[in-house]
Amino acid sequence: MRVDEFRALQREVWIESEGVRVGGFLAIPDGAESIVLFAHGSGSSRFSVRNGFVASVLHEAKMATLLFDLLMEEEEADRRNVFDIDLLASRLILATEWVRSRPETGRLDIGYFGASTGSAAALKASVLTPHRISAIVSRGGRPDMALEVLDRVEAPTLLIVGGDDYGVIDLNEAAYERLKCEKRLVLVPGATHLFEEPGALEKVASLAKEWFTDHLKRGE
Repeated sequence: MRVDEFRALQREVWIESEGVRVGGFLAIPDGAESIVLFAHGSGSSRFSVRNGFVASVLHEAKMATLLFDLLMEEEEADRRNVFDIDLLASRLILATEWVRSRPETGRLDIGYFGASTGSAAALKASVLTPHRISAIVSRGGRPDMALEVLDRVEAPTLLIVGGDDYGVIDLNEAAYERLKCEKRLVLVPGATHLFEEPGALEKVASLAKEWFTDHLKRGE
């Protein structure tokens, strides 16, 4: 499925609570038993082409997806918000509450997919939310920015890092050692931070699909 075909299947939604209003794209394939919430990083949004591609692969595997903005438009102007993990995690928790409250998604098993700073937000939100998070995948993430909660993460966690993403590899290896949950660290050979190299993003999507398939309820 091409990303543009997948986007045509998505429905725009709005997540609102106590002065917060962020937009998202929800896609629910027939027979879905799980949903993956995407936590973007570094000022990205629900329009992320890379995360949209990964979401399209998960959709083909009968998983629902929610790509949404972690920040409101007026918040994006302040670059400090991009690195405010507590703020980003609170928005992911809000989206989790929204998913649980909706009749079409309330019964679905939940996973998180985080990129860059969104990975730290996903790890922290998984600890703080009262809802069960069944799996986490990090793409080129900064799990070190959630260092204080890593030993409390219970969701099986996959860390995917570019094999040429020097510096970030070390940060992920250190975070990996702190995690006590079921875990796996995969280096994608020849890939840099954004996985722009030929075949790199496809490898990320394949790894994510495999991890979520193994740990989330499977669609019929």
